[in-house]
Amino acid sequence: MDLLNKLQLQLAGLEEKSLIRKRRHVETPTGPRVKVDGRDMLCFSSNDYLSLAGHPKVMAALQEGVSLYGAGSGASHLISGHSRAHAQLEERLAGFVGPYLESPKALYFCTGYMANLAVLTGLAVGDKDTEIFSESLNHASLIDGARLSRTTVKVVGHADVASLATLLEQSTAANKIVVTDSVFSMDGDLAPLPALLALCEKHGAWLVVDDAHGFGTLGENGRGALEHFNLRSPYLVYVGTLGKAAGVGGAFVAAHELVIETLIQRARPYIFTTAAPPALAHALLASVDIIEGEEGRQRRAHVQALIAHLKANLKLKRWQLMPSDTAVQPIVIGDNAETMRVSAALYAQGFWVGGIRPPTVPVGTSRLRLTLAAGHTLEELDRVIAAIHVLEEQS
Repeated sequence: MDLLNKLQLQLAGLEEKSLIRKRRHVETPTGPRVKVDGRDMLCFSSNDYLSLAGHPKVMAALQEGVSLYGAGSGASHLISGHSRAHAQLEERLAGFVGPYLESPKALYFCTGYMANLAVLTGLAVGDKDTEIFSESLNHASLIDGARLSRTTVKVVGHADVASLATLLEQSTAANKIVVTDSVFSMDGDLAPLPALLALCEKHGAWLVVDDAHGFGTLGENGRGALEHFNLRSPYLVYVGTLGKAAGVGGAFVAAHELVIETLIQRARPYIFTTAAPPALAHALLASVDIIEGEEGRQRRAHVQALIAHLKANLKLKRWQLMPSDTAVQPIVIGDNAETMRVSAALYAQGFWVGGIRPPTVPVGTSRLRLTLAAGHTLEELDRVIAAIHVLEEQS
């Protein structure tokens, strides 16, 4: 009982600081309009940026995938779980982002978290002379991957190219790995990838780019941050998430074929886990087709129109809309309790806007994380803008 009492005290401490997290039950397909715990809601908290999770073609492809391959894979990829659907998806993804890589191949993972763990531990394993240079606002999966690599990790200030240049200049490591998000998921801004890549090429370092929030949304054809910045290099290791803009699940790593073969042979998060259901890979083929085609371009254009509309019409006095040109539009409130009161008030009015607190964001920067999707209308956006204006006046 002493152990349970200790846990109870820890949870009470989180409650006192307004840091308790709670789950809600979504009863419909994810999208801009959902039913949550029996209530109809407008959702501005999903990462389904292109509104593909409920797309008829994607759902039909998933159903077809189940009929072709069943419900599960049955084993890891290196035992008997590597399906034809997995192979087809990897080939499709390698071709999709391939114009920005040298001799590209792709590797499919169950989640983006596992993909990031695999890349950082796989590139560092067996090499004691490795240093990882990690952006300070990187996602938790990149931080954990760097820790699990058991190598020297140096944290670089947010978008601080000059500091990274100094650290790389001083490094004597034979194996250098620079790792960064492309779109920072809580701020919405973009990493200075062209400058980072130039440094990596100068100093012979890998540049690992986690494009979780850029794949599908950035670039004319949705090829993500690499297309947005028109980058191409054999030093690039690209991680794309498939459960956000692609609307299904999993992630992939695309890089030079020797990098991919190294991960297959060395990366424990890939080797020692059951492969994702092949039906998901089959559905993702339909998602990538939509992302690359005219419909995908129209959906991205609509998201950009929503972003412009929000910036033009949200007029805050005390709170701060952070500078972001992506679908992630954070509104910094500051105080934990006030942030959660505002989030709850919006929810009571039928708007689901997540409140984000430490440790996800720095202390004193708690915020609403408003995310925009292709399925939202301008009228719906105007409604949530009006509600935020009123709540700021009342707070």
